[in-house]
Amino acid sequence: MMPPDRKEEEVRRVLDTPHPYVPADLAERAAERGRRILRRRRVVHQLLWLLLVAAIVTGVVFAVLEWPDPQPLDTTPPVDTW
Repeated sequence: MMPPDRKEEEVRRVLDTPHPYVPADLAERAAERGRRILRRRRVVHQLLWLLLVAAIVTGVVFAVLEWPDPQPLDTTPPVDTW
């Protein structure tokens, strides 16, 4: 037969002690904290998406403004005047 496991003995000892006092409003405080975390995370994600869209728009505008103008196709070659 195997001797009792030390960890199992520790768990049994902890479970046999009286349970600690839990504040009555603990669930409400935890729920409010969770809502705050979710709201903050949602705002951060929205700001990051806005930053990404602004960067893309800025890149497109910059590319359009800096794009070289195409040369007209119907020009005549320069005439040599020698």
